Amino acid sequence: MSKQISGISSMATRQVLADLVDEYERRSGQRVVVESVGGVAALARVQDGEPFDIVVLAADAIARLAAAGRVDTNSCVDLARSGVAVAVAAGAARPEIGSEAAVRDAILAARSIGYSTGPSGAHLTRLFERWGIAGTIAPRIVQAPPGVPVGALIARGEVELGFQQTSELMHLSGIEVIGPLPPEIQATTVFSAGVCTASLLPDAARALIAFLASDSADLAKLARGMEPV
Repeated sequence: MSKQISGISSMATRQVLADLVDEYERRSGQRVVVESVGGVAALARVQDGEPFDIVVLAADAIARLAAAGRVDTNSCVDLARSGVAVAVAAGAARPEIGSEAAVRDAILAARSIGYSTGPSGAHLTRLFERWGIAGTIAPRIVQAPPGVPVGALIARGEVELGFQQTSELMHLSGIEVIGPLPPEIQATTVFSAGVCTASLLPDAARALIAFLASDSADLAKLARGMEPV
């Protein structure tokens, strides 16, 4: 039996990678295990030289790892893109989010606002600053700890209005996804994969990434709220 491929990813791609890894194992017989954690933690662990075969993170993080010599630059491939969505607790009132002004008003009216430590959270922070409301809403901000979905905080009643990658909010019980941020303030994150230079199975890792980037993976990405690239 072939050796196991190991990988690490951010939480945004956890579900789609689980689906695709299952399919790849059925097709190839190759065992694959991917650990999904907060993106900052995943980046740090690869940066520190932990011996993974592949890493899947936001494209800018993959580029940083490649520049640091932790990922083979020639192996880097874009896999999918994802936008930011808005969610509330199941059965709660659904605020209007069809325009930039409506989203700003919904945030100002919310008792608590949740977002992540990942790219979507960074985007929301910049929006709050641009709108001039960062100080006003600061006491009501709840930032989800790394690896904890914002949706879980919404479902527990700790957050009234939550923002995160669509792929991380979909299919969570106890919440309702209102929809994506409107185009004028939407932020799309591209997620990429690369072979770690610490890999002991670089050829097998490349074969896995080729499958993840292939047309055969498109339906799984769409089903998990991501768009193929």
